[in-house]
Amino acid sequence: MAELWQDIRYGLRVLAKSPGFTAAAVVVLALGIGANTAIFSVVNAVLLKSLPFRDADRIVSVPHVPPQDIFPGMKTFSVSPANYYDWKAQNDVFERMSIYVDGSAILTGTGRPESLATGFVSSEFFAVLGVQPLLGRLFADGDDEPGRNVAVLSEELWKSRFGGSPSAVGAAMVVNGQSYTIVGVVPKGLAYPAGMQMWVPLVFSPEMRAVRGMHDFLVLARLKKGTTLAGARAQMNAISARLEAAYPKDDKGWGAAVIPLHEDLVGDVRPALLVLLGAVGCVLLIACANVANLVLARTLGRRKEIAVRAALGASRARIVRQLFAETTILALAGGILGIAVAMAGVGLLLSSFLGEHMPRASEIRVDAPVLAFTFGIALVTGMLAGMIPAWRLTREDPNEALKQGGRADADAGSPIARSALVVAEVALALVLLIGAGLLVRSLGRLRGVNPGFDPRHVLSAYVSLPEGKYSTPEARKAFFERAIERVRALPGVESAGAMNTIPLTDGGSTQPIAVEGRPAASLAEQPEVAVRVLAPGTLKTLGIRLVRGRDFTAADDGRAPAAILVSEALARRFWPGEDAVGKRLTLTFYPGVVREVVGVVGDVKLRGLAQTQPLDALYAPHAQMPRDTMSLLVRTAQDPRSVAGALEAAVHAIDPEQPVEDVKTMEEQLGSSLAHARFNMLLLAVFAGLALLLSAVGIYSVLSYNVRRRTREIGIRMALGADGQNVVRLVVLDGMRPALIGLAIGLAASLALGRALESLVFGIRATDPLTFAAVTALLALVALTACALPAWRASRVEPTAALQEG
Repeated sequence: MAELWQDIRYGLRVLAKSPGFTAAAVVVLALGIGANTAIFSVVNAVLLKSLPFRDADRIVSVPHVPPQDIFPGMKTFSVSPANYYDWKAQNDVFERMSIYVDGSAILTGTGRPESLATGFVSSEFFAVLGVQPLLGRLFADGDDEPGRNVAVLSEELWKSRFGGSPSAVGAAMVVNGQSYTIVGVVPKGLAYPAGMQMWVPLVFSPEMRAVRGMHDFLVLARLKKGTTLAGARAQMNAISARLEAAYPKDDKGWGAAVIPLHEDLVGDVRPALLVLLGAVGCVLLIACANVANLVLARTLGRRKEIAVRAALGASRARIVRQLFAETTILALAGGILGIAVAMAGVGLLLSSFLGEHMPRASEIRVDAPVLAFTFGIALVTGMLAGMIPAWRLTREDPNEALKQGGRADADAGSPIARSALVVAEVALALVLLIGAGLLVRSLGRLRGVNPGFDPRHVLSAYVSLPEGKYSTPEARKAFFERAIERVRALPGVESAGAMNTIPLTDGGSTQPIAVEGRPAASLAEQPEVAVRVLAPGTLKTLGIRLVRGRDFTAADDGRAPAAILVSEALARRFWPGEDAVGKRLTLTFYPGVVREVVGVVGDVKLRGLAQTQPLDALYAPHAQMPRDTMSLLVRTAQDPRSVAGALEAAVHAIDPEQPVEDVKTMEEQLGSSLAHARFNMLLLAVFAGLALLLSAVGIYSVLSYNVRRRTREIGIRMALGADGQNVVRLVVLDGMRPALIGLAIGLAASLALGRALESLVFGIRATDPLTFAAVTALLALVALTACALPAWRASRVEPTAALQEG
């Protein structure tokens, strides 16, 4: 131990004598370690940490598996009430089951109306999660019976609305026009789904409990102790088979999945996070290679000092340990600075993309496990950075070093090691650059996709009417008609409309249909189409193309024949080669109402720009199918944000207690749909840029050192008649040789790793030859540029001065 402390003290003194070298090494390592720590903090919170619930590994999501002939490629689907109750009654693998849906509810009576993110849940919901109340109680058996009207609050809402007072339990609050009694508070961090502010019972009437074809709900369950996922899946498959046999009209082809809740939450982001973690790992390895090059050059400059220590009795192992002590000190210092880099990086990520779009974002922080990870990678980095210099020392003959003294050309064996480090840097940098290039091109393709509407100068505002206050279709219809009429009259407004689910949002209703003139099919075999509800004027406001027929008008009300618009994709599917206008169909959930196609509209990217196939879509007039939630849409002549306040005032003029939420332009909505792709591209591009910079520095430093080492040789060549061009060519070839080897290895690695990016790219292949060629040329150009200055310096060597050096 005493010798170790001596090595550490000596290492600190040596590093202090070379502040430039020390600062350069620490900064390079801090960038690599900081980037790794920042991304690991995200990976740790999202992928590695267990969920904050009791025995979280026993909590599962139980969705439907839809028929693939109706929903090709769709792995899971929401659940119908009747199937849920059958699952619950017939299984013996789940300790408890709960059905729920998340939505919003309007809180009034406390000043300004507020829309609260609300979970509508069955009484066993919190028991499935294993959550204990912070205050009061949670739901109990029977709370989901009609008339109970109880509510549970999140800790955040309890503190903001009731100041954290215990007297909140038992108090009444007006939700959706009805009085609810607060019975408990859920602790911070245990709110599920994320962001929920309040939970109220999901109340089903006896008729609703028997509905089998309406798939609108989600199901959670807690496995019994000792039950495996395989056992639960086998039993749910058996139950699904029984239900299919018993109810072929509704359940044919519908299965069930059992998915760990953690996997269900993070499955979509796992591939991207793992790719980013691999990318920052490459950056760290490049940083290690750069520091190893610096340490190797410095160690070879200390050959005489090390030889003297060996001659005085220091063992080879002691000298190697001293070198590792120095590189470890550098790495730990880089780790400390890297923590600051990581904390700034995490803060930037949370304030930009992650805070809104990443699951478990509230748990992302630089905490104790992340600090332990940083300490661990700092130690490993120190070992890696010292490995090649240490190997070089083990091959050193102290007597030979003493004879050669401080000659710069005495390290004949080092070019191989230094070139190997350059090869590794270039190969890793190329892998990152190709990945970033693919994502840049993918984002460009996404930006070039025609969304099927014109987002410019359009503002949307979400309005959700409380069911208790607007309980009839007529009341909902009248409210939105008055709201649209008032908004149309605002200065600067060119047109206005409303839609229940605006384009580019991953939601909206999908319903079965029966086409007139086709053989009747069971519910399970009926084709499903996206169903949206529009107010007159919406097509004009959004700029959706009317291909044939007419748009909705005020005459398409409840007294007129049922009318619909259909997308071109739907028309092609059901009436190929025919005019769809005048055709008729029935929405299965609205039996007895035959709807006539009055117009065909262009295909719209309803579920996002990455939607590869046109969606079969059907549009119904709001007056004939009133909804309680609609997005008001306004097209303006100027900046649409300028009418946001007037739009909200127009709604409040009709109902002062009605909140107006999520006010944003459609261009912002378009940007939000690109958020995931942009986030992945930006981060990988940053890491690739850092790798490119470090690689260029590495090539430059190696060549600069080689030029210094070969000054005498270059002087002899020039004395014998070599001109500046010959010297430049010699040095450039010396530098480009390992770079070209690195490019070849990097290309092979990128081709092998292409599959890792397949799920992240759009519109191009993960082995896109144009991207590979362009990025390889870019890195080769950077490498050539890094060779230029050392080559120019070599061409300026004075032969007489170089010969005198020997």
